[in-house]
Amino acid sequence: MIEEKWAALVPDLVCEYIETSQRLYCDIIGFSVRFVRPEDKFAYLDLGGAQLMLEQLHAECWITAPLDRPFGRGMNLQIEVPEVAPIHARLRAAGLPVFEEPKEAWYRAEDIEHGQIEMLVQDPDGYLLRFVEVLEPRTLTD
Repeated sequence: MIEEKWAALVPDLVCEYIETSQRLYCDIIGFSVRFVRPEDKFAYLDLGGAQLMLEQLHAECWITAPLDRPFGRGMNLQIEVPEVAPIHARLRAAGLPVFEEPKEAWYRAEDIEHGQIEMLVQDPDGYLLRFVEVLEPRTLTD
């Protein structure tokens, strides 16, 4: 029996059309399908240990207030990948817009800066995805 590793935090993204969202996440970005429940319009996806669920909006969804587009306002999901460039190339080849082009960014934590190449894209329902390629940390100098 193969033991599967499940992430400790897995966002469940409500989407308007699961097929459209799943095409972006799997065919273009590169997520794989861990499992689907077509009868529930549900998919559990994985990309190098980053996991998320897609669920098409229906009456039994756990919705706390009316959903207005874009659904993902006020949140971005950071997803670590080995390289940002291939995802960027596939998005461009598919003619999809990028919210923020790849760029180097540094974030301070005490006396160290953690760097990453980051790119942001919105999925079909407005969820903001921040793909990051981690760089070697550097020590701050005075």
